[in-house]
Amino acid sequence: MGVVRAVCISEKKGTEKQNVHKAKLVADSGLKGDAHAGNWHRQVSLLSYEQIEAFRQRGAQIEFGAFGENLVVEGFDLKTLPIGTRFRCNDVILEMTQIGKECHHGCRIFQTMGDCIMPREGVFAVVIHGGEISEGDCIEILTDKEA
Repeated sequence: MGVVRAVCISEKKGTEKQNVHKAKLVADSGLKGDAHAGNWHRQVSLLSYEQIEAFRQRGAQIEFGAFGENLVVEGFDLKTLPIGTRFRCNDVILEMTQIGKECHHGCRIFQTMGDCIMPREGVFAVVIHGGEISEGDCIEILTDKEA
């Protein structure tokens, strides 16, 4: 069982996301109001709280959403889960579609730190069933029988 530590959106692509603390997730689209929502395989981005904290320990002064992540999740090493893993948080069901992404090396974090964790630690998902997610909500991995 994990915990949602932040819920972030950005209104324009190429900008850092801001923690809005709760959001509505729309099936086959993503977070309502987020620039990356749409009918594609990266509707929602997730990043491990533990990995963000480890990066902060290296001297990074960053807020949740700085890596472009929609959901900061504590309790899972997301990058080790297989593609197709499903998560449930309240009524929302997400299905993981991608692990990591190519970094454009122009982001503020990479320019400042010489590194960025999103390309290797971030995962992406589609929204199978919509609903609301808020900070502090529990999130779980569904078993094959539940999915």
